[in-house]
Formats: sequence, structure tokens, C-alpha cells
Amino acid sequence: MTVELISVGTEILLGNIVNTNAAFLSEQCAALGLSCYHQSVVGDNEERLLEAVRQALSRSDILILSGGLGPTKDDLTKEVTAKAFGKELYEDEHTKKRIEEYFRRVHSDQVTPNNWKQALVPEGAKVIDNHNGTAPGLILEENGKIAILLPGPPNEIVPMFERDVAPYLNRLQPEGIYSKMVKISSIGESKAETMIADLMEAQTNPTIAPYAKTGEVHLRVTAKAASEDEAEELIAPVIEELFARFGDKIYTTEEEVTLEAAVVKLLEEQKMTVTTAESCTGGLLAGRIMNVAGASNVYREGYITYSNDAKERLLGVKRETLMEYGAVSRQTACEMAEGAARAAGADAALSVTGIAGPGGGTKDKPVGLVYVGCYVKGHVCAEEFHFTGNRDKNREFAVARALTFLREELQDKAVRRL
Repeated sequence: MTVELISVGTEILLGNIVNTNAAFLSEQCAALGLSCYHQSVVGDNEERLLEAVRQALSRSDILILSGGLGPTKDDLTKEVTAKAFGKELYEDEHTKKRIEEYFRRVHSDQVTPNNWKQALVPEGAKVIDNHNGTAPGLILEENGKIAILLPGPPNEIVPMFERDVAPYLNRLQPEGIYSKMVKISSIGESKAETMIADLMEAQTNPTIAPYAKTGEVHLRVTAKAASEDEAEELIAPVIEELFARFGDKIYTTEEEVTLEAAVVKLLEEQKMTVTTAESCTGGLLAGRIMNVAGASNVYREGYITYSNDAKERLLGVKRETLMEYGAVSRQTACEMAEGAARAAGADAALSVTGIAGPGGGTKDKPVGLVYVGCYVKGHVCAEEFHFTGNRDKNREFAVARALTFLREELQDKAVRRL
């Protein structure tokens, strides 16, 4: 079955609010096995909204509208949809009582007359109680077409959809969509896609979709099946094949696990501590690590050494190194990492030094040049990178590459130990 989404509200068109409802509904409908080919945003205008509703009903099985169910004159979703279905509105006593109860709960002395507008429902519509607001949801069914009307506030639409709408749609579309995310570091999107081109060309069910992230590539493996167990059976061989091709560059198959979480887990498993020494990233690397719950088990302290003086004073970088090779150099990155580990008493350390831009670059050392140093129990090395984004992107890529570098070094250390 096909579903179409219409978000109603001039404030969305003007950019006054972010349309999070569309993202939520898209994801939920996909999980229910519904195909969504069209989405639109329409302002609070009766003529344009009616045109959008009629067009959606002409090409889709199910129409979901969000917003425009409130008490004001420009809330037109219910009235327009009823007109499109050829239905009259009537006052629903059950909804009217719920509105009265809501105002009593919030200690309001009087229900303003315009609120009773929300008790009007189209003939034959199924009413969905709103447990977090006043405007009810509605379901209209006519000649094989379905329109589902939901309130706009996220704190109302999300619980209403999960509690009432999802089970309703699931009965219409028993097959669901299930997916597994394979997350890869240290390989670019184009190379990753090349490595699985044959799989993507031959795919039917399940399918593989690549997503480029900063310094990472994510592959979503999706199967359509009647149950999660059946989907797992379809997905498992694909995941196995991806591991055969990408090996330990895959750091997780769990949606919620981040690269920094994978690194923290490795450190915990190896009973190691880590520190950071940052120049151009200015604490972003430490922040990524500290985003992980339980990072305090492996991370005690870090250093932001933007100036040469700070590199010398806090990390023990030699003045001769800075004079001969410069602050942005492989040699400085190595000494920063080794000095940070020594100062913090840590088993491992990461250092970042580079030219993030937009200024400061030269012919020999252009904007985007970054060195990442890595120290692991006496072994220190550095890698050179050339990024081509703006200042923010260069810094983000540097952090991602630093985390990947440490992960690879920790894996090598574990292999050497075996």
C-alpha cells in the first residue's frame, strides 16, 4: 500500500519551525511496510490544501495529514478533508466531554468558544482520543481511500501514532520492514559502494542502501517480511557477506552504537586509559569521547594546546621540533601524543594538529592539512590527511579519522598480543 504525507502550516513553509513530524511519520510508515512516494507542505489556505488533498487521494491509498486541527480559524485540515470526502461535520459529544475534562485538568476556569470547533468531526469518521491535548485524531475511510488526520504538536502526534495509528495501519499491511545497520570506518562512500556494486545490482529482498557520514559509511540492510524472525533470516547472509568484504573496518551492526562508543568499548576490554591533545579541533575529539556513557572509566583528562608555548609547556614538545618542522607536522603530532600520554599517565593518546581554515594555509601546508598522532603503550605513529571542506567540516573529519586511527591501533595491539 502507498502512503502520502501532507504537513499543514504556514509556519513550516516560512521556516519558523522544523518539520520533525514528516521525518517521524516517514520512518514509522516505512517500518510498517508502507511505500511513501510523495510528501508535501501546504500553508493555511483552504483552496491550496483542498487541491493537495484531492491530488494525494488520486494517487495514494493512504493520506496522513499532520497539523491544522486546532481551535483557530486558520486550522482548516479537518474541514478541507471532510469536503474532499463529501462529508458534513457534526459535534461529537464524546470529544466535547474530553475537551471539558482536559481544561479541568489544567485548572482553566473557562473553555473559550473556539475550542468547541475541535469537537466537530466528519460523518463516519473514527475518532482517536488525544491524551496529551484537545484536538482528537481522525480516520476517514471511503471507496478504498483512507485519510488519517493527526495534531501538529510532536508531544501529541508521536504518542497518538504509536498507540492508535500504528496498530491500525499494521492490520492493513501485515508485512513489515526490518533493517540492520552496518557501520564502517576508514573507507569512503564511493569505494564502499564499488565494493558492493554486485550485491546492489542483484538485490531484491533484502536491499542494501549506503549512507555517507562524516568519516564513515553506513550500510542499511532492509528486508520486508511478515515477522522480525523471518526478516532476520533474510538479513543474516547479507551481513555475513559484508563482513567477508569489509572485515574489521565494520565497527558495529547496532543502530545506536557510535564510532566513539566502539572505541571506548575497546579500551575497556583492554583495560586501557586514553587522553587527547588537540590543537585545531579545540576539544571536539574529547567531546566525542565524553559523549559516551561510562567514558570516565577510560578518560581522565585532556589537553587543548593551540599555541606553540602550550605544546611545549604542557606536552613537552621540543622547541627544536616546532622550529624545524612546524606545529603542523608529523613530528609534532607524534610528540604531542607521547607527551599527553606521559602527562596524563594514560596507556593511549590521540593528538590532532592542522590547518582548519579558512586562512593560515600555504603552498606547502594548505588549508585542510591535518596530522593525527596516536600513542599506544610505547608505540607512537602519525598519519597525514588532506581534507577539502570548510573549517567546521575539516575539524569534524579530523575527529572522525582520529577515532578510527585509535581503533585500528587498538585492534593491531590485540592481534599482536594474540
